[in-house]
Amino acid sequence: MAKTKPFDEHLNEYEQWFSDNQYAFESELEAIRKVLPKKGKGIEIGIGSGVFAVPLGIMEGVEPSKSMRDKAEERGLHVIDGIAENLPVADKSYDFALMVTTICFVDDISRSFAEAYRILKENGVLILGFVDKESPVGKLYLSFKDKSLFYKDATFYSTEEVYKVLWENDFTIINTRQTVFGHLNQINEIQKPEKGYGKGSFIVVKANKTNLKISK
Repeated sequence: MAKTKPFDEHLNEYEQWFSDNQYAFESELEAIRKVLPKKGKGIEIGIGSGVFAVPLGIMEGVEPSKSMRDKAEERGLHVIDGIAENLPVADKSYDFALMVTTICFVDDISRSFAEAYRILKENGVLILGFVDKESPVGKLYLSFKDKSLFYKDATFYSTEEVYKVLWENDFTIINTRQTVFGHLNQINEIQKPEKGYGKGSFIVVKANKTNLKISK
C-alpha cells in the first residue's frame, strides 16, 4: 500500500520545504550531480512533483501520488502511475535510475531494489539519495516523526543498512557522497559534497548492476 496520503493532501507544504531550505536542497542536487551519469536514458522512481528531476534533466518517472503526478506533468515530465516494488516498466530499459528520499516510503525496500535491478540495462546504475537515520537531521526527523506530516509512516535507514540491501540484490557500490553538514537552519550556502558518509545528513549512493544473477 503506497504511502501517498500526505503527499496527495499536502502538496503545497511539500513544495514549500524546498523554498524554505533552498541551500540544503541545492546542496543535495550538487551531491547527486557528482554521481549522475552525463548521458543515457534515465528514470526517477518516486519522482514526486519533479523538484529533483527537472534540475537534474530527468524527464521520466514513476509516482503513486496523483497530486504529485499532476504537478510533475505540469512541469513537462512524463510520469507513470506505479510503485517502486512493482514498476510498470520493461526489463533492461534504462541506463540509470534515481530514487531520492523514496526508500523511506516504500513498503519493501528489498523488492524496490530488485525492481530497479530488473529495469536497468546491463551495467546500469542505481543512484539513491536519502537522509541517514544516524545523522543530525535524521535524528531530528526521528524525534518528531509521530507529529510530521510526511514522515509519520516513514522508515529511516542508516547508510550501512542501505549498503546491505543493495548487496543482497546484487548491486555493487561504486561511489558514496555526503552533504548537508549541520542542521538545516544553519545552512546558508551551497555546500560542497564530500566522499563517504558519517558526517553529512544527506547521503548519495551510486551502485552498479552486476551480472551475477542466473536466469532460471
